[in-house]
Amino acid sequence: METNKVWFVTGASKGLGFELVRKLLSEGLRVAATSRSVGSLVSSFGEASENFLPLDMDITDNSDVQSSVAKTVEHFGKVDVIVNNAGYGQLGTLEELTDEEAKANFEVNVFGSLNVIRNAMPYLREQRSGNIFNISSIGGYAGNFPGWGIYCSTKFAVAGFTEALAEEILPFGVYATVVYPGYFRTDFLTQESAKTPAHAIEAYESARNSEQAHLNEINGNQPNDPVKAAEALIALSKEDHPPVHFLLGIETQEFLNNKIDAITKDAKAWENLTVSTAI
Repeated sequence: METNKVWFVTGASKGLGFELVRKLLSEGLRVAATSRSVGSLVSSFGEASENFLPLDMDITDNSDVQSSVAKTVEHFGKVDVIVNNAGYGQLGTLEELTDEEAKANFEVNVFGSLNVIRNAMPYLREQRSGNIFNISSIGGYAGNFPGWGIYCSTKFAVAGFTEALAEEILPFGVYATVVYPGYFRTDFLTQESAKTPAHAIEAYESARNSEQAHLNEINGNQPNDPVKAAEALIALSKEDHPPVHFLLGIETQEFLNNKIDAITKDAKAWENLTVSTAI
């Protein structure tokens, strides 16, 4: 039965989305893949077929997303697994990023995923089965990266609405999982993908150092393989009860433990003031 599943993957022209589509097709699964440029999908995976449907989709346009999901169901007869992977990294401190830069990151990373969920759920709810994988980031759990505040906040939002979504859709037999990838060796940190602030403020030395470390040192040296990430997502889709939270990649456990330790330390240090509000 697994070979009958239909996947809908956003941001499929590169990175994790690309490797996931390639792996799915190699295993005989059916895939609708979206990108802002359908030509890149066709050149990589071929024209539309009984197993593949390339879609030119603007994830920030709800009508366009609605049409793409409908085309998927029309082409394959159903849709089973949603992977909200489309997104990009916006660097810059909160002071230096413009309103437009901040909102643009939210439009893609947050509201784009909500567009997909809104339009896919009627089909999943009706068939009373399915999976939704929302790709967050380890930066959606720990946000203590100078110069990454807006990006991290978009990914915190993804984690937050996935937790609620998981509760909302469970009665319909549909499962939602927020995925927290660590550093994977994709083009996410390349100059062509990650966006830097239009008007940088050099006084933010820690942010500039973090920016350069990610773009020049971490990029190309990430310790995780995106092909193995794709295999992990496929494995999760076969589970009867997949987790709501899924850490993906080595080193992510360290981020988890550090965040728990930091919150616990602050909670204990300020416990007396915390409970001082009792009536």
